Amino acid sequence: MKSGFLFDLDGVIVDTAKYHYIAWRYIANKAGFDISDEFNEKLKGISRMESLEKILDYGHQSDMYSHEEKILLADEKNEYYVKLLGELSEKDILPGIKDFIIRANKLNIPCAVASASRNAPFILKKLNIDNYFNAIVDPALLSKGKPDPEIFLKAASSVDVLPQDAIGFEDAESGIAALNRAGIFSVGVTTDRSLLTGADLIISSFEEITPDSVLKIKQ
Repeated sequence: MKSGFLFDLDGVIVDTAKYHYIAWRYIANKAGFDISDEFNEKLKGISRMESLEKILDYGHQSDMYSHEEKILLADEKNEYYVKLLGELSEKDILPGIKDFIIRANKLNIPCAVASASRNAPFILKKLNIDNYFNAIVDPALLSKGKPDPEIFLKAASSVDVLPQDAIGFEDAESGIAALNRAGIFSVGVTTDRSLLTGADLIISSFEEITPDSVLKIKQ
């Protein structure tokens, strides 16, 4: 049996949610309305275009933009978001995750990133941890987003691991649902244990576990 670890990015490896919120709020304000931090939670784990649709629906403006105009808005959001990421560095890596993946590498356990973010390669490079991952799924090549299991099945396949032998780490309900549908052991990363109740295991940070301990728990 060959094990493998599959990671979401935002909220699991690094917290870029605040930058997403600032960038999406900029787009909403430009369209003449505002979004709250609470509303931003609903955008976790879903694609850029899906996020834009939810925002425009919230502002009752979805019908005011053509498909081409929506693509331009999404691109504008991403350009602003990438600018905000300019100061991102290793200090922004969430607690315990770097030690976890270094240990996984030493144990020859392959690691893959399964994120809806098309900026994943850029972010991992900024954090100086890109070399620790064997694969990064390109969401542009997927037909469906989370909670569909496609991205995690692709991630498992990319590191030659069967779904039932993989362990996935997520901070969003849609991601946990995707892992469960894929038949992958799901670990929810959240400081609020009333959330992500569908996960097989809940942790508040990677400081609570090691690759060795989570493999034993899965057994």
